[in-house]
Amino acid sequence: MQKSFVMSWSGGKDSALAYYRAVLKGHVPLALFTMFEEDGSKSRSHGLPIEVMEAQAERMGLPLIIGKASWSGYEKEFIEQLKNFKAQNIDMGVYGDIDLQDHVDWVKKVSAEADMDVLHPLWQEPRKSLLKELIEEGFKAVITVVDTTRLNERFLGREFTHELIDELEAAGVDACGEEGEFHTIIVDGPIFVEPVPVQFGEKVHLGNYAVLEVELHSEE
Repeated sequence: MQKSFVMSWSGGKDSALAYYRAVLKGHVPLALFTMFEEDGSKSRSHGLPIEVMEAQAERMGLPLIIGKASWSGYEKEFIEQLKNFKAQNIDMGVYGDIDLQDHVDWVKKVSAEADMDVLHPLWQEPRKSLLKELIEEGFKAVITVVDTTRLNERFLGREFTHELIDELEAAGVDACGEEGEFHTIIVDGPIFVEPVPVQFGEKVHLGNYAVLEVELHSEE
């Protein structure tokens, strides 16, 4: 049955592929939803600036709705946002989780509070086959955050290819980064009407994390 949905959007590969699959199943996207830090400067999950995420949303023809919260207020804000979506007659939320049971349990709990349905298009699929699908469908994903306790920061700025999957596995990490070893940004693919014009800046170190600065490329 066709349903309208809001996409829990990180700007990275898993949410992009989950969104793509939901649309291919005939569901109707109405908005992207991202949680930001309290000051609204960077997204909580992937540390992306709002103008980059808005550029992604623009190329998907959707509004980007943001929630702002500290970690302590995160759940309350998330539920409030879901209730707003429900009030706008959006049927369900779509999420990019693959196999982290705790997170799926949390999503189901907060969605029940808002009486929203939940769809996990990637759930329990072999991680590696999802990566191959991503590459073969023409998505361009770039690594922008690395947990340096688990992965060398030389992987920052690398685009996902079959070779990169092999290299990540050889480095001893899950090539999907599902355990938080790294994060990605999607800059092109079949969900966009045109590529997202980003430029990568300096490497910044935040605790154990090495982060590649991502900015919109201005035309001037």
